[in-house]
Amino acid sequence: MMELDEMFTTVFGIDSGRSSGRWNMEFDRRLMKAFLDGRFQARYGEGSCVWRFYAWHPSAVTLGYNQDPGSIDSERCSAEGIDIVRRPTGGRAVLHAEEFTYSFIAETAEQNAVIYRMVHEVILHALETLGVHAEFCRSSLDLSRGTAIPVTCFTASARYELQAEGRKLVGSAQRRTGNVLLQHGSLPFTQAHKKLSRLVAVHDNREAATILAEMERKTVSLEELLGYIPAYSTLVGLIRDAWFRYSGTTMSMLERRELELFLGFSRHPSTSNPQAEQ
Repeated sequence: MMELDEMFTTVFGIDSGRSSGRWNMEFDRRLMKAFLDGRFQARYGEGSCVWRFYAWHPSAVTLGYNQDPGSIDSERCSAEGIDIVRRPTGGRAVLHAEEFTYSFIAETAEQNAVIYRMVHEVILHALETLGVHAEFCRSSLDLSRGTAIPVTCFTASARYELQAEGRKLVGSAQRRTGNVLLQHGSLPFTQAHKKLSRLVAVHDNREAATILAEMERKTVSLEELLGYIPAYSTLVGLIRDAWFRYSGTTMSMLERRELELFLGFSRHPSTSNPQAEQ
């Protein structure tokens, strides 16, 4: 593996705050496209990469790129004011409620697994500063099993994902097009993500109870580990500091509005999106 200062010459960060599910996923798509067509590199420099930090309002269920939208109860989501949106990455459903979310986008020839581990190692160092002792999951998720894969991302763990006390803490997914890689993931502040069990389209209450039991057994939140909920801004700062310790390079923060205009957002999009994007 290359040294990080050779892999990425310039590292940027963007704190885009709370937005709707539609806006959050569109932002990642447009940022990835800007890397693919070279606009980002032309403006911000070759060899650059971007960390984005964000949250969700209102809460939203994201579906994996190829996931059947019928696996989620859209009527119940609508009744509870929860958006449904499709991610540009794979995997299964995630309820984004009270959480810290990140994206990492770069043009790199490094293997997906190398970037996956690198990003999670930075987050691991940030969590250690917070007092959370996380570790890598050692097992690999077999994605060839089709219907045997759980409908929720947080009930399955892949190699190099982060767990604490034997339960999954950070769930991430990737998408590569050519040499451009997008990775984004969720770090739950509270147990709100477990409410997904009642939003899954099931035949009866027993199935929902089984999904909830699996999430209770296999997932954990920062509040459960720390006894309090850290501030969103604290996580942003800790990841920036962890990146510096890990790579020796400073993360330069970009202004949200500057990047919105660069990516072609003429105004802040609507926060209403009751149906999944197709």
